[in-house]
Amino acid sequence: MLAETPKDLLRAAAEAARNAYAPYSGFAVGAAAQTADGSVFTGANMENASHGLTVDAEMGALQAASTAGKLSEIVQIAVVGGRMEAGERNRAVVTPCGRCRQLILEAAHLGARDIDVWCADLDLTSIHRFKISELLPHGFGPANLGMG
Repeated sequence: MLAETPKDLLRAAAEAARNAYAPYSGFAVGAAAQTADGSVFTGANMENASHGLTVDAEMGALQAASTAGKLSEIVQIAVVGGRMEAGERNRAVVTPCGRCRQLILEAAHLGARDIDVWCADLDLTSIHRFKISELLPHGFGPANLGMG
C-alpha cells in the first residue's frame, strides 16, 4: 500500500487501529510510517494483562520498517487513536507517548531529517501535524553518547 497524501497515511493508521488488541483500556491506536520510496509500515497497539509489556502502535510500525531495512528512510508517521466504542469517542488528537517519541527521534537521527508526525482521532475529524523536534525538543540521541 502506498500512501500518496497524509490523509492516505492517516487512513492506513486508522485501518491498523481496527486491529488493535486493547481489551483492558478499550483505547485503540494505529500507526503508519512512510518511507521516502512510498513504502508504508503499520502497527496497532497490543495490550496484555500485565500492562507493562504493552506494545505501542508506533513501535510496531517502526519495527516493521526496521525489519525491512528502511528505518532510516522514514519521512512521516501517522498516529491515530481513541476509544474503541464509537459512542465514547471525542475529537482529541492522539500523540505518541514519550517512549514512542524517542523511537521516532532515533529514526529521524538515522535519516538526518525532522520526521513529520501526523496525529488524529480515530474518525480522522481532528488532524494535526507536528515535527518530531516539536514533540521532543532537546531529545536525547546519538550525539549525547558521543556518536555522530
